[in-house]
Amino acid sequence: MYISCPNCKKKLKLSDKINNSIRDLAPGKTLRLPCPQCKEKIVLDTNSLISGGKSQLIPVGSKVKPPAPPDLTWLKDGIFDEKEIVEDVPQTLIIMKSGVERQVVSKAIESIGYQASYADSAIDAMEKMQFVNYASVVFHSQYEGRDLDSSPFHQFMRSLPMQKRRFIFYILIGPEFFTLYDLEALAYSANLVVNDREIPELLTILRKAIPEYEEIFGNLMAEISSYTS
Repeated sequence: MYISCPNCKKKLKLSDKINNSIRDLAPGKTLRLPCPQCKEKIVLDTNSLISGGKSQLIPVGSKVKPPAPPDLTWLKDGIFDEKEIVEDVPQTLIIMKSGVERQVVSKAIESIGYQASYADSAIDAMEKMQFVNYASVVFHSQYEGRDLDSSPFHQFMRSLPMQKRRFIFYILIGPEFFTLYDLEALAYSANLVVNDREIPELLTILRKAIPEYEEIFGNLMAEISSYTS
């Protein structure tokens, strides 16, 4: 089932576990969900369930309105805004020095459906993250010329509020890591670590690591989000 956030209008798919929780709510009880896009609260109750061509959930107090007709001004001029096409594509922020390795990483990221973007510096990366909800972040441990313990960007990632950090798949790349070593990733507060040697195999690594991560933690994050107040 799907839900449309009444604040940012983002359409979200809910897990079966959350759908069952909504159906099992006692009369007068509500379930609160933070929107992963705008972080505003979405309130649902059993009366929110409606029928239609596709099952949907409508937030409490929302008025069901048909979507506005599409803007066809581009049709006459033959010009359209490409940004509108990619705005719902999950974005990845890549913080690596430009070169062949970054090109390989970008190609792997884009091959699994993410849009790659870059930062000019660690400060630029932190500023970008204030305004964009990135689905994943790739950071090379030697980007700032210092170890991770003294890296401003890595410390920034470690200090992010959990309601934002839990939705970011954080990938660390560097010569000191053991690829796909989950315990090492946990020690560095990351979701995945990759050694420089395995950068050419990054696409295969991502195809293995991301589904496993979502299978293990996807429902847990959804449940935590459901009860975040």
